[in-house]
Amino acid sequence: MTDTLIEVRNLSVRFPVTTRKLFRTEVRELAAVDDVSFDIKRGETVGLVGESGSGKTTVGRAILRAIDPSDGEVIFHTHTRDVDVAHAEGEDLRRFRTHMNMIFAEGPVQLSSMAQDRLRLFRSRMSLVFQDPYSSLNPRMTVRDIIAEPLVASGMMKNRAEIDARVREIAARCKLNLEHLRRFPHAFSGGQRQRICIARALVSRPDFVVCDESVSALDVSIQAEIVNLLKDLQDEMGVAFLFIAHDLSVVAQMSHRVAVMYVGKFVEYAPTDRLFFTPRHPYTHALLSAIPQADPDAAFDPIKLEGEIPNPLDAPSGCRFRTRCPHARPECAAREPDWREIAPDHYVACHFAEAFDFTRAQAKAAE
Repeated sequence: MTDTLIEVRNLSVRFPVTTRKLFRTEVRELAAVDDVSFDIKRGETVGLVGESGSGKTTVGRAILRAIDPSDGEVIFHTHTRDVDVAHAEGEDLRRFRTHMNMIFAEGPVQLSSMAQDRLRLFRSRMSLVFQDPYSSLNPRMTVRDIIAEPLVASGMMKNRAEIDARVREIAARCKLNLEHLRRFPHAFSGGQRQRICIARALVSRPDFVVCDESVSALDVSIQAEIVNLLKDLQDEMGVAFLFIAHDLSVVAQMSHRVAVMYVGKFVEYAPTDRLFFTPRHPYTHALLSAIPQADPDAAFDPIKLEGEIPNPLDAPSGCRFRTRCPHARPECAAREPDWREIAPDHYVACHFAEAFDFTRAQAKAAE
């Protein structure tokens, strides 16, 4: 069985945009995601960062098929076969969006490895934790019913006692007070509501979860608690995360690998330590240099970006970052940089990546 859970190949998502002019109407395509490729391993967290409007959320929802991709493939490696979620229809898609009326036994019943592999096919595959814990919970439902909703709506479990047992199990894992399951969302704080959202996402034991800005609406202290909870749940359940965020310090704590996105394109993708200490793309360098550091010697050389992020409808020719890049050269406007591997598991889209040395000042001094 392959170690890779999801392979995203040349993924693109385009939306029609209608522009009304004096005597005519023009329909153009906005490329929210443009030819993105990466992979996510089992039990791994991949962080996805970039400015607002770069296409991060669209990538996550396209993988889940909450948005239909325009081009590309999303290959999900199950225990028995590979499924292209981007083009799946009918029964194949239903097994990923909902669940069959069968669960993976983890109690006293001991199953053969072959039986376990067959039963895993009927587990939930994907789930989502939304950004706002206040608007993503139904105020008319109790916490118990909110967490149980994926099981009931999909028909995965029908016996109320079994559902209650599963809800109590995941609620305890998410450090929720079991005596509060009959309360309504308004009785809880933001951090507690996000725990409820996480429990709802994990109650069907998915293999993969998209966390879309799941801590950005919380206080800093609560953010740390939620991140630690997600890491503990990952260790216990083996779930993989796509962790979308703006706060790079949170991404560094949570992720095994990090992808950096700019105007619908990936510009860099590398293991967390390598990307945070030896970035190879000027945009990654700019993001990292903006992080406040208590020790100036541990910071990157400062870089100031001029101008605004371009409109995806009128993206610059060649490299999309060239209009704001302090290192731009004529070749950057003439030709789009290739997405290439410059070191093991380190990918970048920049013509001159090897020429840049963005190593932290502290590391330079040590040399």
